[in-house]
Amino acid sequence: MADAFSLRCYCFLDRMQPQYAAFIGTITQGDLPVEGMASLYIEMSPGNEVFRTVDIAVKATEARPGAQIVEREFGMFEVHSLNQAAVIEAGEVVLQRLNLRAEDRIRPKVVSVQVITRVDPYQAQLINRFRRGSMLVPGETMLVLECAPAAYINYACNEAEKKATIKINHISSVGRFGRMWLSGSEAEIITARDAAIQALESLEGKDE
Repeated sequence: MADAFSLRCYCFLDRMQPQYAAFIGTITQGDLPVEGMASLYIEMSPGNEVFRTVDIAVKATEARPGAQIVEREFGMFEVHSLNQAAVIEAGEVVLQRLNLRAEDRIRPKVVSVQVITRVDPYQAQLINRFRRGSMLVPGETMLVLECAPAAYINYACNEAEKKATIKINHISSVGRFGRMWLSGSEAEIITARDAAIQALESLEGKDE
């Protein structure tokens, strides 16, 4: 099966930031993460491979699964632990069993970036209807960043929070594209945008 396996995303988060961890806690159906944990996201096709790879990861290490998702095209899972070494080992075990390397992943691509200043009250209300994080306040600046493959958006968001004082409104990391909505002052949003793009562009891999 390994020769038919496509490693779409493989990204390691060394330390979950406070808001990012809190947001993930609102959407996860598995083990709840907390600030400071290390995390690993793996996205793949065919999607059903996710069940085998999660089983490999949790049997071999103390890392705990937070997400195990299969949608129409792809599968994605996340494992985390306060022990960084356990999360790194979980990834290495999965790659070894599948006869792959991290470099076999698809290189992330920034698909679109929008910075919207002085958000209108009506648009803020529309965003707040679906967000699971902090509320978007009228007059703030909003960043909407989209990338592919989708799961890389988690890495981009966590790195953005490290560098800028922003609010996480929402993250969507399943499907063809990943998206994040951040808000704050214009200066901080620009810093967050640059940090997210730099983080994605720093990851090596293969072109899709």
